[in-house]
Amino acid sequence: MHRLFTIAAMAVTIALSLVLGAAAHAATEKAVLAGGCFWCVEADFEKVPGVKSVVSGFTGGSLNNPTYDDVTEGGTGHYEAVEIRFDPAKISYDQVLRLFLRSVDPLDAGGQFCDRGDSYRTAIFVSNKAQKVSAETALAEAEAQLGQSIATPILSAGEFWPADEYHQDYYKSSDIVLTRAGPKQKRNAYKFYRDACGRDARVKAVWGSDAAFAK
Repeated sequence: MHRLFTIAAMAVTIALSLVLGAAAHAATEKAVLAGGCFWCVEADFEKVPGVKSVVSGFTGGSLNNPTYDDVTEGGTGHYEAVEIRFDPAKISYDQVLRLFLRSVDPLDAGGQFCDRGDSYRTAIFVSNKAQKVSAETALAEAEAQLGQSIATPILSAGEFWPADEYHQDYYKSSDIVLTRAGPKQKRNAYKFYRDACGRDARVKAVWGSDAAFAK
């Protein structure tokens, strides 16, 4: 009898775990955004309350499982992008888009900041009609606020390919890498790159006091 009770208890525990896991998954939504260097977008959005995870990767192109070298060499059609998973009870998709647009230069059609070329362009990748409507509204609001045409397109979401581990959480790592300024820890190399690239300065120039994340 004791053994049967134990088995039944285990079955209930497993069932409850599956139910809770499914509920947690259902409570998570996803945004796929391209904002230039994915290190920077990842670093920005991982600080946002309600965001559960941010993964750097590639999307929008034709090559399966592209590498960083494939994309930066050009011709793949891929953008550097991030996949943001968030809790809609804490932050909405509309709020994610608002933060995103105010953390980039949406007036620039040729890349972002010092990073030039197709893979560094901005874009919002939508997976359903509701996301498309939200994106259209967000772009219209941004255009009205800036009084200029927005270069950021709305594109249909396709396969998202995570970049290799080297690029994930780059801004946190203490690994040593070689930079133009000599050997540096990754997190220091990231800060050096971000400052030298002029990302925050340009975002503040475009958005003023509405600039998101810019220090």
